Parts: sequence; structure tokens; C-alpha cells
Amino acid sequence: MRVETKLFFYLFLFFGPITLVYGFWSKWSEPIGVVALLLTAGLLLLVAFYLWQTGKRLPVRPEDNMTGEIAEAEGNYGYFVASSWTPLWLAGSGAIMFLGLAVGWWLFIIGAFLGVFALILWVFESFSGDYSI
Repeated sequence: MRVETKLFFYLFLFFGPITLVYGFWSKWSEPIGVVALLLTAGLLLLVAFYLWQTGKRLPVRPEDNMTGEIAEAEGNYGYFVASSWTPLWLAGSGAIMFLGLAVGWWLFIIGAFLGVFALILWVFESFSGDYSI
């Protein structure tokens, strides 16, 4: 977890001085921005500390090993259908549902029915057709 720890610590090192720069630039008259930047820096430091402590307790990951091979990180990532249009229909029905929140509930209900149909298709597409298991 060395990369993640460094990333959050470097972001803390960025937001810490930026908080002071923002404070001096605004003559400390606008406290909301200073507090938001201070809390952002504190949260980044908290996450960096957590990742550092967790990384000390865990063994070295293949991503952290500079001489590591790709084969060290291989494993089962799950089964995915090679070519499927169903996620596109599911995303389209989600877009219709979100549009229905702005336009009217009748459109949301139509999108929900399409979404349920697309979800059922996506779940069961591995059991029949060209890509069946």
C-alpha cells in the first residue's frame, strides 16, 4: 500500500500550504473556505496514516514489489460475458429513470420497468444463447 499512502500524503502536503495561502489571500475574512481546506487536509492525513498502518501489518503486495511479475497478481477476477449489449440497455433505462425524476413520475415508472427487464436479461444472458456457460 505504499503507492496509496504516498498519494494521500502528497495530497496532504499540497492542501496544507494551500490552506495558508488561501487564508492570507482572503485576509482570513472568509472562514468557510479555510475550514473546508483544513478539513480536506486533515482527512487526507487521516487516510494516509490509516493506509500506512495497514500496510505495515499486511505482507508486501505484488503491486508494491518493484521486481514483481504479472503472474504474481493473477487470480480469478470472475466471469464476464465476452460481448453484451445488455449493460447499454440497463444504462439507458437508468437515464430514463433519472430523467423521470425531473420530468414526471410517469417517465420514472416506464424507466423502472425497462430497468427491471434489462436487469433480468443481464442476469440470465449467461444461461442461454451464444455465451452460455
